[in-house]
Amino acid sequence: MNWLTNFVRPKLQALVRKRNGADNLWEKCPGCGQMIFHRELEQNLRVCAACDRHMQLPPGERLVSLLGEAAYERLELPQVVVDPLKFRDEKRYTDRLRDNRSKTGEEEAVVVATGELGGNPVVVVVQNFAFMGGSMGLAVGEAMMVAADAAVERRTPLIVFSAAGGARMQEGILSLMQMPRTTIAVSQVREAGLPYIVVLTDPTTGGVTASYAMLGDVQLAEPSALIGFAGQRVIENTIRETLPEGFQRAEYLLDHGMLDMVVHRHEMRDTLVRIVDLLGNRDRREEAVLLPAVTQISETTETAEVAEPGEKAETLPERTAAAAGDEGADE
Repeated sequence: MNWLTNFVRPKLQALVRKRNGADNLWEKCPGCGQMIFHRELEQNLRVCAACDRHMQLPPGERLVSLLGEAAYERLELPQVVVDPLKFRDEKRYTDRLRDNRSKTGEEEAVVVATGELGGNPVVVVVQNFAFMGGSMGLAVGEAMMVAADAAVERRTPLIVFSAAGGARMQEGILSLMQMPRTTIAVSQVREAGLPYIVVLTDPTTGGVTASYAMLGDVQLAEPSALIGFAGQRVIENTIRETLPEGFQRAEYLLDHGMLDMVVHRHEMRDTLVRIVDLLGNRDRREEAVLLPAVTQISETTETAEVAEPGEKAETLPERTAAAAGDEGADE
């Protein structure tokens, strides 16, 4: 027996051994503090049954809840330059990447998949906040370009689930350059006449909010999701004012016209099915535009007449007067 067996081996085993204690069986809700059994939490899509807090959902579980367990296919993402700036703070950037890949089982902070949503093909992008805070670097920019190209090639809507702390500081200016790149990707989808739908989850901040996360044709969000560019304390110190309660939360942004809907996670799939079915089906869109013919209601009577598209509607009194005028001319 020596220091290798007494000290080194237990340390190595502690690093690689999967924990099977009580910490893995129960999880504390960050909202109300209640301890939740892990199986119940997974079955409820990581939504607290007590306070309805929407916890972060891993990409795999998100895709299964949206597209079905065996009904989607992940797209292969291109390799990017690793540690282009040779960045190091408390740890090397390469070491941080390795640790996060081991912890999450994912290669990067974003996953791109294709599948069917309510019978309509879609391309879905899911950010993983557990991977370095979902930060946007070269890999995320490439993933958005791949997703946009796939959507245009397959003529499908593009759906993005955002969750990020902003740009990745370890890649410096290269991470900031992904803001215009992802904006170009969104423009390609729009120029092709395809819907671009964004679902903002908790949290969505920084450069992600300032680029593709707020460019959706339809903007959805999960309840109480934190959405903003700079932090609330930074804003208060800058403008020297106290911000209102609930500032930068999804409900506040909905009330002030920044979002279209706040949708519960249990209702997210059905809501997206309806949106994709309407926006993604060209025949349905044309029908929705042509069916509501111009209808005008007379101020003096409640009688309404429907006109064909491009024609002015006439109320019943106007038609009666016109008919009387024609009879007088004949006489």
